[in-house]
Amino acid sequence: MSLKSNELSSGSFSSSIPLEVDEVVECLRRRWGVTYHLKLLIKRDRIYLQIMWGFLEQQSFPLDEEAYRENLNRTLEIINRAGQSDFVRNWLKNVQAKPRLGRAITLPLPRDQRMSEFVL
Repeated sequence: MSLKSNELSSGSFSSSIPLEVDEVVECLRRRWGVTYHLKLLIKRDRIYLQIMWGFLEQQSFPLDEEAYRENLNRTLEIINRAGQSDFVRNWLKNVQAKPRLGRAITLPLPRDQRMSEFVL
C-alpha cells in the first residue's frame, strides 16, 4: 500500500479490518523485540496513541500478560470503533522512532465525528 504524506495527516484511511491484540503484539515484537505498553492520552480536545517505554518482558512492568492483553484490547477497541485501525496499523509498521526511558512515541489520532465521541 502506497502512502502520501497528506493521507497520514488527514486521517483519510478507511478501517475495514479491526486491529487485534495478537496482531499488535506480533508487530511490536517484530519491530523492537519486546511488547511495549500502548495507551491513549486525551489532552484538551485531542486523542493521542502512545507507545510507552515500559514493556511486558521487563521485570518491573506492573502488569502480567493477561492484564497487559486486556488493557491493550480496551485501547484497540476504542481505536477500532473510531475507525482508525488502518491509520494506526500503518504507523506501527512504519514509525522510525523507538521508545526510550521517559520518552514515549506519540501519534496524534485524526479528529473526526467518531473520535469526538471519546473526548469529553
